[in-house]
Amino acid sequence: MTNVIVVIGAGGIGQAIARRISSGCHILVANHNQESADAAANVLSGAGFEVTAMQVDVSKREMVQAVVRKAQELGPIKALVQAAGLSPSQAPIESILKVDLYGTAMLLEEFGKVVAEGASGVVISSQSGYRMPALTAEQDAQLATTPAEDLLALDFVKNVRDTLHAYQMSKRCNSLRVRGEAVNWAKRGARINSISPGIIVTPLAYDELHGERADFYQAMLKAMPAGRAGTPDEVAALAAHIMGPEGGFITGSDFLIDGGATANFFYGPDSGKP
Repeated sequence: MTNVIVVIGAGGIGQAIARRISSGCHILVANHNQESADAAANVLSGAGFEVTAMQVDVSKREMVQAVVRKAQELGPIKALVQAAGLSPSQAPIESILKVDLYGTAMLLEEFGKVVAEGASGVVISSQSGYRMPALTAEQDAQLATTPAEDLLALDFVKNVRDTLHAYQMSKRCNSLRVRGEAVNWAKRGARINSISPGIIVTPLAYDELHGERADFYQAMLKAMPAGRAGTPDEVAALAAHIMGPEGGFITGSDFLIDGGATANFFYGPDSGKP
């Protein structure tokens, strides 16, 4: 049977990774609405890939389970790309936590039960997870291993201050979650990692660069050592390495790809500013 690559989130990064890793495979692309999933499928089909499109709300387990069932019908699930998410300028606190934090954790639980031997997954997290106020070791452990259904009830998760803090908490959870799930995925002979991009040229980044925190993000862009924003293809190149045979010894890890923005935040001339 043809191997299946599942891509959750049909934006620029998800599509770029799909193009890099899906030759000879069937892509199942799922997005928050059917129209956008179909649009991504048309682009990928036009590039020569075999594609099926579905709608999914990653905050709803029954919809994620439907994607899992469809993927199994198509063939062995050899890769999962979780690129769905909401930014601080796109949604309220509750939605960000449900999609970015709970949704990702639940998705990894569901796919971790069925991925094929030798499969690999990647979660698109964010540099923001590195910028939030420090958590205790116990809180980090809770984000990594608490069952998905209980994550939103954790006191320190319930008490996030604003949408940016909710996003930072979610992305911190993403990078920790792959550590906890790596142990479970290993039982099926599979690997799971995350990538934490900085400012990548996507619609989500556009919203941040022109939203309520535009001044902060524009200043970050100007100050980062790389001197520019990144591209989805650069993230995809990293993902292809991590997920491919050369990355076979890599699991439970997070990879920061942000043009040095986090380094500048902590150690640059203006370090220490919020």
